Amino acid sequence: MKNTVLHKANTRGHADHGWLKANFSFSFGSWYNPERVQFGALRVLNDDIIGEGMGFGTHPHDNMEIITIPLEGDLAHKDSMGNAATIKNGDVQVMSAGTGIQHSEFNPNPGLKTKSLQIWLFPNKRNVTPRYQQISLNKEDRINKFQQILSPNPEDEGVWIYQDAWFHLGKFDKDSSITYDLKKEGNGVYAFILSGKLTINGQELDTRDGFGIWDTKSLEIKTTTDAEILLMEVPMKY
Repeated sequence: MKNTVLHKANTRGHADHGWLKANFSFSFGSWYNPERVQFGALRVLNDDIIGEGMGFGTHPHDNMEIITIPLEGDLAHKDSMGNAATIKNGDVQVMSAGTGIQHSEFNPNPGLKTKSLQIWLFPNKRNVTPRYQQISLNKEDRINKFQQILSPNPEDEGVWIYQDAWFHLGKFDKDSSITYDLKKEGNGVYAFILSGKLTINGQELDTRDGFGIWDTKSLEIKTTTDAEILLMEVPMKY
C-alpha cells in the first residue's frame, strides 16, 4: 500500500537478558535495522517483559520525550528530579528529558512479571527543563471508543509532551467499525495492535503488529475479533 509501512510482530528485534525479554519495533541497543530506525518523530517502541524484582538501573537521558505504559503489573520509578512513584496498569507516565535526567525503573512485585511499553519521541523543543508527569486513566473510557492519553496540550486529556503528537487507546468488540481523524496536517499514525485482529484502511493486522500510515486524513478501522489498539499520531517531519 502507498504511504504505509507494515511491521509484522515476528519481524521485530528481540533481546533476552533473562530478567528482561524485549521486542523492538525500531532499532534499539544492539539490534539495528537501517529500514527500521524511526517513524517520523517516533524513535522507540519497546515491548518489554521484566522479571520480578528486576529492572533498569540508574541511567541518563536527554532531549527525548519518554512515555511508559504498563500493560500488566507495576514499575517502581525514581529519578534525579526527586520523583519516586509506582506506575500501575492503567497509568501513563511521561518524562521530558530536556537538558538531562537520570532515572531507574524496576518491577517491585514478587512472583509477577511486569509487561510495559516504552516509547520515545523526538521533542519539538530542545534543552527544556526536565519534567515528570504521571496520570491514572479510567479504562472504561476506551471501551468501543478511543481514549486520548497524550497530546501537546497541558489542558487536554492525558499527559502532555513537547511534540505535536496525540496518542489514543481503544478496546473494541468484534465487528466494530471506527474512524480516526488525524489532528494535524503533516502527521502520520503508527498503530500498534495490543491484541486481536483488525484492518486499517484495508490492511489486515494481528496482535503486536505495527502499521504506519501517512499522507491521509483519516483511518478506517474494522475489527475481526475483540481487539485493543494504541494509535500514535506523530509529525512525519519535526
